[in-house]
Amino acid sequence: MTSDFDREFIAIDYGSRRIGLAKSDPMGMIASPLKTLEVKSVKQALSDIVAVLEEYQPNGVVIGYPLLASGDRSPKCDEIDRFIAKLEEVYSGPIHKVDEHGTSVKAADIIHAHGKRVGKDKRRIDRLAAVIILERFLADTYGT
Repeated sequence: MTSDFDREFIAIDYGSRRIGLAKSDPMGMIASPLKTLEVKSVKQALSDIVAVLEEYQPNGVVIGYPLLASGDRSPKCDEIDRFIAKLEEVYSGPIHKVDEHGTSVKAADIIHAHGKRVGKDKRRIDRLAAVIILERFLADTYGT
């Protein structure tokens, strides 16, 4: 049984050039942006993510899964599944897939609503998209 303090997760907004990361507090109530990784290869991305997982020791990983608005799998799902398979080789904790449909658009909207411009810095969107993915997971799993 999971206690109220075993809800710390790292969320991943996976992209072929950038990966946004977010983390939750130990109670699984608050999701916060963590960092954006600049990706040069899948091997390097896995190495960077493993370093984050070793640093934070989460109870699990939540990864955005790019479903279409209809709920069907998008072509990108195959790439995410291959990435998850590689992550499972180096990480033994649970990995949860969460529909990430619309998270990047919502992230940009939030940034604009705060009077900020995204401009060329897409890293902020990636981090915030990871936060939204994690919030969806926490809400669906724990009702937070």
